[in-house]
Amino acid sequence: MIGAPARAQGFDRRLIAPMILGSVLNPVNSSMLAVALVPIGAAFGAPPSQTAWLVSALYLATAVGQPVVGRLVDTYGPRPLYLIGTGLVGIAGVLGALAPSLPVLVAARVLLGFGTCAAYPASMHLIRGESERTGQDSPSAVLAALAVANQTISVIGPTLGGLLIGLGGWHTIFTINVPLSLACLVLGARRLPRLAARRRTVTRVDLIGMVLFAGMLTALLLFLMSPQAGHWYLPVLALAAGAGLTWRELRVAEPFIDLRVLGGNLPLLATFLRQVLAYVTAYAFLYGFTQWLEQGRGLSASVAGLVLLPMSLTAVAITAVTGRHEQVWGKLLVGGLTQLAGCAALLLVDQASPIWLLCGLALLIGIPQGLNGLANQNTLYHQADPARMGSSAGLLRTCTYLGAMIASAASGAFFSRGADTPGLHELGLFTLTVAALFLAVTLLDRSVRRIGSAQHH
Repeated sequence: MIGAPARAQGFDRRLIAPMILGSVLNPVNSSMLAVALVPIGAAFGAPPSQTAWLVSALYLATAVGQPVVGRLVDTYGPRPLYLIGTGLVGIAGVLGALAPSLPVLVAARVLLGFGTCAAYPASMHLIRGESERTGQDSPSAVLAALAVANQTISVIGPTLGGLLIGLGGWHTIFTINVPLSLACLVLGARRLPRLAARRRTVTRVDLIGMVLFAGMLTALLLFLMSPQAGHWYLPVLALAAGAGLTWRELRVAEPFIDLRVLGGNLPLLATFLRQVLAYVTAYAFLYGFTQWLEQGRGLSASVAGLVLLPMSLTAVAITAVTGRHEQVWGKLLVGGLTQLAGCAALLLVDQASPIWLLCGLALLIGIPQGLNGLANQNTLYHQADPARMGSSAGLLRTCTYLGAMIASAASGAFFSRGADTPGLHELGLFTLTVAALFLAVTLLDRSVRRIGSAQHH
């Protein structure tokens, strides 16, 4: 129970500010970097194949850490994990701003990845706890606020990053984490409940399962970063760790990932798959298209950020307008179709394309970015086991970062000779295939058609 009787009949709105501010720390650091890769590469004399580690390092750390921290949130409550995580973000911001070399900068991004792991699963845990406390099973307005905030930051990040770089150089995209971290610490300490909204009896944490999961995912993502025949041992290690994880989780009393429940929840597995596919295309645009704007089209970081502004405005507007509606089928269908169209449009642009056409493409791709993530988040809320809401939300974020890692690997492969137009067209063909798979999964999943048509309990 949280706070005073005045809040007993509805969602405790004092929780919204720390929830939103904490959950946007990851997307703001993900998206601002898109326009900083070229300046950072110039500062350290590093080619795109090396600066790609700045992208991969954060997503590797976050993909591994999200479900682990989410499980700890389920076990110990959101407050301590939230405060520890947001505190690490401030430390990482200082380290990044003062980094004397690219490896130190990569280390700062790893620390940022771990630091930003806690806030989103903590927020979803709090939302579920407040829903149970108030008896309001579908807090769609609160879920929408969280989605709007994350979507807004994700899509305005490149524009914000470009402006910050124009004002103070690439260091500013790290420095900004210090005041953000302090704000989270103050709000979290003052407003988050000292006890979990739902008391649990778990006294042991499945550390072996967490280590096996981390090993499996790390080996897989390291291979995706550099898929070469000489790295054959990485998928072998991933398979071995996965086999060990499966054996362990089916036998332990309190598993890190309850494979029996998860394996019997095919709709939730489909949601995880859609999340991966949606964010392969989203991050291919965020990183691949943005790098092409700067190198292939010859725009400055600030102008490239402004070209992406229509994407920002479209995504934010669509998320805000549709966020309060529980129904997800229409969102996924329209998002899938417009995503397909946006990927196809990549094949039509070249170094002579006018700015208005590039802005139009950005506007088009803003539509699925405003719909798909929101729909998957709302779907997860209805499909996941309430007792594992934190870890399920963490797994959803892991799927997001897995999509980002695949997009980063694809961009690195197609831009091996630089972010030129032929490489962009190859990236377009790849994302077109991924977008078609997303639409196919959506059409085959009949369960999403029922969400929003009636109350789910």
